[in-house]
Amino acid sequence: MAYNNYYPQGGDKVMVLPPYVKQLTTFSQRADWSQDGKHILFLEKTFGDVYEVEIATGKLIPLTHHYFHEGYVRALYLSNGDILLSGAKSFDSENPWKSRKPENAELWVLKRNSIEPPHPLGVNCKEGPAVSRTEMSIAWTIDEIYTGKISYLDGKPQLVEIDTVLTPSMLPGALKGWRLETQNFRPGTNELIFNAHFPAIEYEAEVMGIDLISKKLTNYSQRPDCYDEPEGIFPDGKSILVESTRHHPKREDRTTWDYLDLYELKLDGSGTMKRITFFNDSLEYKATNPVVSDDGRYMAFQYSSVGETTGVGHGVLIWDFEEQQRLEQEKKQKQ
Repeated sequence: MAYNNYYPQGGDKVMVLPPYVKQLTTFSQRADWSQDGKHILFLEKTFGDVYEVEIATGKLIPLTHHYFHEGYVRALYLSNGDILLSGAKSFDSENPWKSRKPENAELWVLKRNSIEPPHPLGVNCKEGPAVSRTEMSIAWTIDEIYTGKISYLDGKPQLVEIDTVLTPSMLPGALKGWRLETQNFRPGTNELIFNAHFPAIEYEAEVMGIDLISKKLTNYSQRPDCYDEPEGIFPDGKSILVESTRHHPKREDRTTWDYLDLYELKLDGSGTMKRITFFNDSLEYKATNPVVSDDGRYMAFQYSSVGETTGVGHGVLIWDFEEQQRLEQEKKQKQ
């Protein structure tokens, strides 16, 4: 089946999509599924408000309009339905990106159905934290990777059982000293999936895992010649979605992580990857930030233009894996 006939066409970013992909919103970035699969959480924009969209109706629900704030860079569902936020206490429009840096971005908990502003957890965070779908455990990175649990004392969330689980110096061989970023707790295991990337060349990155009990490290992507960043994990824990540059091998004229499409990586140690999206065939656009629903049927993701800042998206798109399989089987039967 040809995939390279769907990607944004022209400067107005009109989407040409197959029938198993629908655009849910026309703005937003960094989607996250609710546990029941009925809502998607997202950022309005980097340093913007947080919204929830009801998938069945498209109804938008603003979650951070009831208090003043300086904008957020991440929003994730906690297992109890509350929201984990990452954002800085201050924002400088003349130097905005410092609010995304780990020395400024902090973690907060926004309680659902409450008029209170979010409660700070007292820790900073580099890029995205990882959140368990089944318990109140989180992981985050500054320079090192930490884990902890969110507990409520007199109704106020706080971090307990904080542990340092990985430092760059603990990485094996040629990866020693690479930068770290948390991504997912792997379902059905004690493993945390994270990204390790080379500090001098952003093009190089690996999908890694650490067993939180034995501390065993595994390199799942095994491709130091390209950029592989883990994103949404499948609920059976057997594979994970990856932003990758594998379709553009490293060359002198193309040594950037910006030429991305989405792949599925098997977490069996084989390094087997299957390409899913082909937005980047045009060299103008990229597909990013995919997450999988808890029933494994749907992928929410976004697209942006090559050259746009990491995390920028132009709306939530929903990919129906079951519908894709049905239509492809139907096409084969007619041939």
